[in-house]
Amino acid sequence: MNFAVAAKMNTDHTRGGYTCDTPIPSASVSFKPAEFIELTSELPTKATVLVAAFEGWNDAGDSASLAASFLKDQWKGAELGHIEPEEFYDFTTTRPQVELSENRRRRIRWPEITFWTGPIDDERDAIIVVGSEPQLRWRTFSNQIIDIAKRCDVERVVTLGALLAEVPHTRPSPIFGSSDNPEVAERFNLKASTYEGPTGIVGVLNTECALQGLEVLSLWAAVPSYLPGASSPKAARALVTRLTEILDTEVSTTDLDLATVTYERQVGEMVAEDADTAKYVQQLEEDHDDDGAETADLSAADPAAMVADLEQFLRNQQ
Repeated sequence: MNFAVAAKMNTDHTRGGYTCDTPIPSASVSFKPAEFIELTSELPTKATVLVAAFEGWNDAGDSASLAASFLKDQWKGAELGHIEPEEFYDFTTTRPQVELSENRRRRIRWPEITFWTGPIDDERDAIIVVGSEPQLRWRTFSNQIIDIAKRCDVERVVTLGALLAEVPHTRPSPIFGSSDNPEVAERFNLKASTYEGPTGIVGVLNTECALQGLEVLSLWAAVPSYLPGASSPKAARALVTRLTEILDTEVSTTDLDLATVTYERQVGEMVAEDADTAKYVQQLEEDHDDDGAETADLSAADPAAMVADLEQFLRNQQ
């Protein structure tokens, strides 16, 4: 297949993801309080959920980080603090950026993970964690986030991710939700993940949260594999919709709706320019329609096919 379409889109580095099993919490697991968080405001007193998304390997089409940032804006998030980057990033991989201020002074913008907090409604606040996936000391890094969750007595941790899969851009973006807590899975109609293989920071954070007794679930969007470098507001919107259902709240998705219309139009035009890609997308559409999929939830899709897509993607990342 000719993937010329992907080359014409925003060609930031390919993003991707997975889902991950989490073990049963154990009282014997030690926990070290956060050492590398710099708070810039007081911790919220009504936080009930912590939502985390990371740019990079877990973020096909920038969908997860876009969804988290969108919710931060919708919930009028104020900056709560950040994780100091020096301990967790390989700066030869995630490089700092040089910027010039208005008075032409040069400054360095370092990669970081930022905490935001804002009201879901009058009774509940959310904590949103978003930033680049770190390269180093993942367990220690996860403890920084878990420490904030525990200090704020959050009821639930939700991680967001996105993966490349054999899905067409013209159909609803599938969402897969998983939790290894049977009560959580039953309450929100989720499934336990059966994936084994390479993992990223989302999988490690899920595991560490479960080991510390936190209620954790993970939502993943499927992004067309022929658009690995294109940001997908469509998949981000699907993540926002599923998450707000779980949180029993609503947000306006007008901005994402408009961006989705533009995304579908631009991708459609580029697909039409390449006969091989157009034929491939048509086949994906026929497969989708033949399956009788009436929902964007990956739980309604063929699990074996989704696992095969995921495993192939992960092998390509190694």
